[in-house]
Amino acid sequence: MPGFTPPAADWTPPPEEKHPAGGGGGNGLAVAALVTGILAVLLFWTVLGGLLLGLVALITGLMGAKRARRGAGGSGTMSLIGAVLGGLGLAGGVLMLVIGVAFWNSDEFANLRECVDAADTQEERDQCERDFQDEVEN
Repeated sequence: MPGFTPPAADWTPPPEEKHPAGGGGGNGLAVAALVTGILAVLLFWTVLGGLLLGLVALITGLMGAKRARRGAGGSGTMSLIGAVLGGLGLAGGVLMLVIGVAFWNSDEFANLRECVDAADTQEERDQCERDFQDEVEN
């Protein structure tokens, strides 16, 4: 190639750049934990949101904090916040699941199911709903 001169025999490549101490690369696990933790708190009333996202946020948050402690990624604060939010979402999801199961197994709901199954018209179903509301309120 014209104009190209090969490097001299004593030439050495420049050293690779390194991140300054403490300012290492990002921590993707911390970001994942924070995002899934926020979603878990916002969607705790659903099984997917509270239980699944909460568990994912808790696990990724703890892994991200461990990585940060080893110095392999940014600070562990974001990871810990994600883990805490995930734990809150998980606890809220478990609570909603317990309430749902208790409601599903209640006598009032069994009476509603029985009444609706026996109802032939919409008016009878509406009456079942009113009876159920009266049972729950009293």
